[in-house]
Amino acid sequence: MLRNLLFVATGGAIGSVLRYLISTNLHKAYPNFSPYGTFTVNMLGCLLIGILMGWINAQKLMNPQLQLLLVAGFCGSFTTFSTFAHEANLMLLEQKPLQSILYLGLSVTVGLGLAYLGYRLTRG
Repeated sequence: MLRNLLFVATGGAIGSVLRYLISTNLHKAYPNFSPYGTFTVNMLGCLLIGILMGWINAQKLMNPQLQLLLVAGFCGSFTTFSTFAHEANLMLLEQKPLQSILYLGLSVTVGLGLAYLGYRLTRG
């Protein structure tokens, strides 16, 4: 178990640092469109987790520790949006379109609502 945690932590450290570097540099390069860095990282993470899960499902990436490092660790810290997209996609692949739409809609609306609520609660 400790070994697995080390793989996740290592991937997480690399993913979060890379997210910071990409996002910061894109924000500096394009200051008039501030979410550009975050958007880019989220979209790259979605592509990467799709590629990794495709390899895993095609049995081309079978090493469990490498999966922990890349999927749970790296992608999990690079962007949780990639995991969100992967889960919604799995529901579609499992022929559960209503569940996927509900998950997507609730995640976005409730997430935004809670972010707003949290902000308002701290503003007094």
